[in-house]
Amino acid sequence: MSLGERIARADERGMAASGLACLDRCLPLLDGDEELLRPLWGSLADGSDWGGHLEKARDALGSGGGGGEHEEAARLVRRMLDTAPAERTADAVRPWAEACSAASLRVHHLLDPAAEGAPDPAGAEDPSPLVAAELRRQLTVLELLEGHGKQGLRRALDVSGEGRRVLRAVVSRRARGGADAMA
Repeated sequence: MSLGERIARADERGMAASGLACLDRCLPLLDGDEELLRPLWGSLADGSDWGGHLEKARDALGSGGGGGEHEEAARLVRRMLDTAPAERTADAVRPWAEACSAASLRVHHLLDPAAEGAPDPAGAEDPSPLVAAELRRQLTVLELLEGHGKQGLRRALDVSGEGRRVLRAVVSRRARGGADAMA
């Protein structure tokens, strides 16, 4: 089953977790604290409103963060956060989850040195390694929520944390590479 089909089949919690996980994995581009989105994950677990937690996350990150060499990628991540719906209804969350999925794949494509000159991830039959790993993570999150419901959130958070560490390492390595080239 394709990623798009999995998102379409997901319930409201699965779609919200999918979008939140994409945002969470890309948070290093906004210089965000990895605990920043934890209250949003908590609201998914207990079913509470996440609007207040969402506003706090937006306020904590301000309007800046990221940029420089990764300006386009940071802009995509910022858009994920800014467009998150305050009300977590299926109709509001579905387009956001789909947009977050596409944006996250694009971010990974932009940052993957193996993807230079490769087609955009949306149409790639053989995606670059970083994009392929992100695609697997997105599918895993949706499978966990589909198969285990609320209990799958903990593992989905772990998968997201793993992806965030990978992206943080990629960003760090690229920054070191740029500094080495300037020296």
